[in-house]
Amino acid sequence: MAAQTHRTAAHPARLTVRELNRATLERQLLLRRSSMSAREAVGHLVGLQAQNTKPPYFQLYARLADFDPAELSSLMESREVVRLVTLRSTLHTHTADDALTLGPLVRAPRDRELASFRHGLEGVDLDRLAALTQRLVEERPRPLKELRGELLAHWPAADPLALTVAARCLLPLVQVTPRGLWGRGGQVALTTVEHWLGRSAGPAPTLDTVVTRYLCVRPRLGQGLPELGGDHPDEGGVRTAQAPADHLPGRERRRTLRPSRRPAPRPDAPAPPRFLPEFDNVLLGHADRTRVIPAVNKGRNGKGNQTYGSVLIDGFLDALWQVRQEQDTAVLTVQPLRKPTRAQTAEITEEAARMLAVMSDAPDHDIRFGTFLDFGDRPPTDLS
Repeated sequence: MAAQTHRTAAHPARLTVRELNRATLERQLLLRRSSMSAREAVGHLVGLQAQNTKPPYFQLYARLADFDPAELSSLMESREVVRLVTLRSTLHTHTADDALTLGPLVRAPRDRELASFRHGLEGVDLDRLAALTQRLVEERPRPLKELRGELLAHWPAADPLALTVAARCLLPLVQVTPRGLWGRGGQVALTTVEHWLGRSAGPAPTLDTVVTRYLCVRPRLGQGLPELGGDHPDEGGVRTAQAPADHLPGRERRRTLRPSRRPAPRPDAPAPPRFLPEFDNVLLGHADRTRVIPAVNKGRNGKGNQTYGSVLIDGFLDALWQVRQEQDTAVLTVQPLRKPTRAQTAEITEEAARMLAVMSDAPDHDIRFGTFLDFGDRPPTDLS
């Protein structure tokens, strides 16, 4: 008989990989779809990765019951959520409140990025650059090309890219709408988050508060909770020299963390297929990614700073996906990384059909299983 995991109040046991997988999916709203509103979910997840414009919509579709892309788009138009550079010094979609207050906690990656462009900024007074940028973008949102030209007029010897990178590292700049709206397009135009939202930033939350939110744990952890095996977000600027949970006070420092107030899900809890876009939180948000990405598939969902559309099968990354338009037909291709069972194939097909019904305007849909990626080649830049 296999040895059973034994947990006591004094000695909480580490979770198995499957237990950790189910706990992570539960926190990330991927074990079962949530009835949360889009705004509540963006706050619950402490932001959505938004390096490309479509992924936030697909992230919410995978997590929310009855999700309509127009809901998130409407929140962007009403400025209740915004897109700006935060975690890992990349674009994320945040609630207005988080956009205003998270800045000090995610400063470190922007400082590192700024330092990497120092050779292109020789002779540039960074304080003056920040003040000039703020004046320009608060006069009116400025397209990147226009902002770059204005800054070059003051520092003609500087590297043009370095100037705009410095501007967004020094200031919290939002990409204003219509950029990022569902079914619409627009060039990148920037202004400060305070100007866009019409209010000043409040005090930054404590690191303890943000880590607790990120991990979705109870404010006061009880006795005998299972340890999540070094469970912490791998987000530059939130992650410090130690794991963020190491900064929690008292007994919480033991990292005996569990999802929300509900009992931890069973390791055999059903995990239906989920189609995730590139850069999804659950794929990138932890230093130990084996909870979702099996070791055999390590590196097969991304290359460099680009990731592929990913399919979770029984809670783990085991397939890739892409959609392309062929005349009036949206063709969704699933590339398994291992052969799914007949039942899994049927579930994947059903989930793909449901997703296309909501997330595609094409009159016809075609779902295929096949190969669309050569792992020796550079991956596509937009798989959503």
